Amino acid sequence: MQLTIEVPDYLAEQIEQNRDHIAEILEHGFQQTSVAPAAVEDELRGIVTLLASQPTPRQILNIWPSAALQDRLSNLLYQSKTGTISREQIGELERYLLLDHMVRLAKGQALQQL
Repeated sequence: MQLTIEVPDYLAEQIEQNRDHIAEILEHGFQQTSVAPAAVEDELRGIVTLLASQPTPRQILNIWPSAALQDRLSNLLYQSKTGTISREQIGELERYLLLDHMVRLAKGQALQQL
């Protein structure tokens, strides 16, 4: 398939230099910006399930994001900052930030109960 797009000059130079590897570069880029991996989505569901189960204060205080979730959030925040985030990713980022806010509120309440 042939595709014609407009890109800034600095990207045009990089594309020209990597002409033979464009397909691999695009594939890698799409993998980096794809929807959250299933493991991250499972972790989020697990946190929500725990919060809904009336956990003890200690259980709430022991909620910490995995390295995979932290990496995904960092990637989304970076893309947001650089203006390269998609609408789908904005929704994903907003879900993470809302859940983070809920966990922080729950931890605040848990600390008061100890």
